[in-house]
This record gives sequence, C-alpha cells and structure tokens, in this order.
Amino acid sequence: MKSTLKISALILAFAGLTLGVKAQTATTATKSTTSSNGVILSVGVDAGIPTGNLSNAYNWNLGGSVQADIPIVTKTLFVTVNAGYNNIFGKDNAYNTGIKAPNIELLPVKAGLKYFPISNFYVQGEAGAAFALNKSTVGYTNAAAFVYAPQIGVQFPLGGKSFIDAGVRYEASSKFTSTVANSNVNFLGLRVAYAFDTK
Repeated sequence: MKSTLKISALILAFAGLTLGVKAQTATTATKSTTSSNGVILSVGVDAGIPTGNLSNAYNWNLGGSVQADIPIVTKTLFVTVNAGYNNIFGKDNAYNTGIKAPNIELLPVKAGLKYFPISNFYVQGEAGAAFALNKSTVGYTNAAAFVYAPQIGVQFPLGGKSFIDAGVRYEASSKFTSTVANSNVNFLGLRVAYAFDTK
C-alpha cells in the first residue's frame, strides 16, 4: 500500500511538471532546447521507489548519473549514453524477518534513443548492463545483469544553452542470481538533471 502511494505521488509530481512545461513552452516557443545540433551533456540526481518483490526488502534508492545526447536527426532524435550510480536502501525488517537488508550498490551503463515528438517533451528508451559493486554483500552470483529503462520527460529552458531535464522511468534488470527468481532489481525512478548544449 505504501509503495502504491509513493508511486502515485511520483506520477502526480511528474504530471505537474508536464503541465508547467506546457504553459512555459506556450510563452517561450522560440527557446526550444532541441534547436541545436550539438551534443548535450547532463549531470543529474536519480531517485526511485522499488517495485515488485524488491519493495518487500528495500525502501528507496538514490544516486546520480551523467548522460550525453548525440543528435542524429536535427531537433528530434538523439542517441543517448548514460552511466551512473544507484544505492538501494535496505529495510530494517526485510520480508518481516527482523533482519536488515544490505544496501544494493549498482553501476548502470546504458545506451539508447531519445525522441522529441513535440518541443521540450521526449520519450526515451535505453538498455545496457548494471554492475553490482557489492555482489558478495548482497549474495549475488553474477557481477552484472541486463538492464532496460523506458522513460518520458520534459526539458525546462534556463536561458542560453542550458536547461533542466526531468524524466520519469521504469528501470528493470534481469536476475543477478540465476537460481533465485526474485534477484532482479526493478524500480520507478525520477531523474532531474542540469543539461547544457556543447555547441
């Protein structure tokens, strides 16, 4: 129930961001963040809420990421390359056992595509690998797992060549231990980043 409320709050917050950017783009249509052919670099804060079975042992996650958006079609389509760090915080009473779950430390590396169907609003899909930095602590047998992350987001112009990039994504991995059905890491995440055009 608590996870449902947290997910609902994230969705409502993103809906508010989307309405805000819609109002802003109505008055600043000439300041589209996708008007240049330069590579866009961003540095962001990532937060999330575990979903599925992971939510029984973990509360939330926090981390950061860097991303490069490389244009392949002017103004609308970019190749993305993303690397980051996620710390997923364990509950004190995981699975009602009275035992604290160890934090999961992941280093995700992903690549994908970002498409702007309208100015300042995008859909993005990425895939890659998540590396468990503390696999022995959490009891994983595999040091890495396949990861994918569909995302939607908006960009808020700050003036000049910089802007805020805010996106909501669902990130999921394959199993970190092939014999354990619930050893994948899935969460609903929010990324808020400062971005700038290098051209």
